[in-house]
Amino acid sequence: MDNIAFATILIPAAGAILVMFSPKMAGKWLGMLFSAIGAICAGALAYAFHADGRVAKTYEVLRFGNTVIFGITVDSISTLIGFAVILLGFLVVAYSSSYLTPLHREHPHEARPRYYAFLLIFIGAMAGLVYSSTLIGQLVFFEITGACSWGLISYYEDEKGIRGAMRALIITHIASLGLYVAAAFLFSATGTFSIEAIAQLDGNTKAVVLIGILLAAWGKSAQFPLHIWLPDAMEAPTPISAYLHAASMVKVGVFIFARAVMSAGGIPEWVAWTGIIMAMITMVFGFFMYLPQRDMKRLLAYSTITQLAYIFLALSLGALGSDMAFKGGIAHIFNHAFAKSLFFLLAGVFSYGLGTRMLPDIRGLLAKAPLLGICFCVGAMAIGGMPPFNLFFSKFTIFAGGVGLLHQHKGLIPLLIVALVESVAAFAWFLMWFGKAALGKPSPAVASAIPVPWGMQAVLIFLIIMSAASSFIAAAWLG
Repeated sequence: MDNIAFATILIPAAGAILVMFSPKMAGKWLGMLFSAIGAICAGALAYAFHADGRVAKTYEVLRFGNTVIFGITVDSISTLIGFAVILLGFLVVAYSSSYLTPLHREHPHEARPRYYAFLLIFIGAMAGLVYSSTLIGQLVFFEITGACSWGLISYYEDEKGIRGAMRALIITHIASLGLYVAAAFLFSATGTFSIEAIAQLDGNTKAVVLIGILLAAWGKSAQFPLHIWLPDAMEAPTPISAYLHAASMVKVGVFIFARAVMSAGGIPEWVAWTGIIMAMITMVFGFFMYLPQRDMKRLLAYSTITQLAYIFLALSLGALGSDMAFKGGIAHIFNHAFAKSLFFLLAGVFSYGLGTRMLPDIRGLLAKAPLLGICFCVGAMAIGGMPPFNLFFSKFTIFAGGVGLLHQHKGLIPLLIVALVESVAAFAWFLMWFGKAALGKPSPAVASAIPVPWGMQAVLIFLIIMSAASSFIAAAWLG
C-alpha cells in the first residue's frame, strides 16, 4: 500500500514535468492521462486498504538519522479524502480541456502548458498532504499547495488575478507559521515529527501544538479573520476555483486539524471551545457576506467559508468527545467537495456558454438548457442541506453529535440553534436564486447561449450523481 500511495503523489508531479516540455496542444491530453492514473492509484489504495482488513498502517518513506521526516498513513480518513481530492482533480482537468478553448465567450483562450502543470503538481501535493504521517511532511505539502494556488489564481495575468494570487499566498503563508511552531514544539518535546506523537505531550505543550495547527488551518480554510484571500481568488479560471476552493486547497486546513484531533488523545477543553467559537463567528459572518453577492463565484466563495465553518464546528465537537460529530465532519469534507464542485463548474458553464456569471442576468435555464437548471436545483438543495442530497446527512450527523454533548455542555444549545437557523436561511437564499435563474422565460443571455461541450456535461452529470450518493459512500467507509 505504501508503494501505491507514493505513486499517487509522484505520478501527477512527473506528469507536470512532462507537460512543461511537451507541445502546447499535448498539455490537456497529458494532464488527463496523468491525473486519471493518479485517481486510479487512489482508488487502488482504498481497495487495498479495504482488502487488508481496514487496519490503519503507517510506513516510513524518508528518515534523517533517527528522525522520520516523511511517512505515509493509510487509514479510513486518508483513503476517503485522498480519493475525493484526486478524483476531483481528474474531473477538473477533463472539464478544463473543453472549458479553456477559443470558443469560450467570456475568456476565449487555449490553455498554456503551465496551467496543466500547476494543476498536476497541486493534485500530487494534495495526495502528499493527505497521506503524510508527519507534521513536517504536512508543512512541505502545505507550502507547495500555496505556491500552486498562486500560479493558478494569477493564470490570466490580469491585475485582479495577480493581486488575488499574491494575497492568497501571503495570508496562507503567514498562517503556515502556526504549523512551523507546532512542528518545532512537537520535535523539541518528543524528538519526532510524527503526528501520532501529539498524544505523548503534556497539557500545555499539546495546547500550543494544537493551536499552531488550528491557526494554519484557519488561514488555509479561509476562516475569519483570515478569510480575506478567498473571494479575490475567484479571479482564477473557474475550474481552478472549483478545485482550489471546493475540493482541495481550503480542505487542507480542515484536514490537518482533523488529523491532529484524531491523533491527540485527550485535548484541552479550551482548545476545543476556541475552535467552536471561531467556527460560529465565521459561519454567521460568511452568511451575511454572501447575501449581497450577485457574481455567482463570489456567492459560492462566501458560502464555502460557512460550510468550512460547519466542518470546524464538527471537528471541535469531536475534540470535546463526540465521535459522531467528528465522523460527520469528515463526511462533510467529502460531501461538500462534490456538491460545491458541481456549483462552481456550473458557474463555469455560465461563463463559457452565456458569457456572464452575474445571477440577475440568468433566467429561464429549465426552458433553454434543462441540464443546467437541474444542476442549479441539485446544487442549491445539496448546499442547503436538503434530503436526499449529501450535505443533509453529514449536517444531520454533526447536529446529532452536538446534541449528544448537551448534557455535559449546556453552552452548546444557543450555538447549535444559530447553526440550524443559518442552514435553513442558506437553503432559502439558494432556493430564491434557483427560482429566479431556472424558471420563467429565458433572459437574453440564456436565449443566446452556445452549446455546452459533452466533456463538461459529463462532468456535471457525474457530480449530480455524487451529490446524491457520496454521503452513502462516506457512511459505509467511516462506519
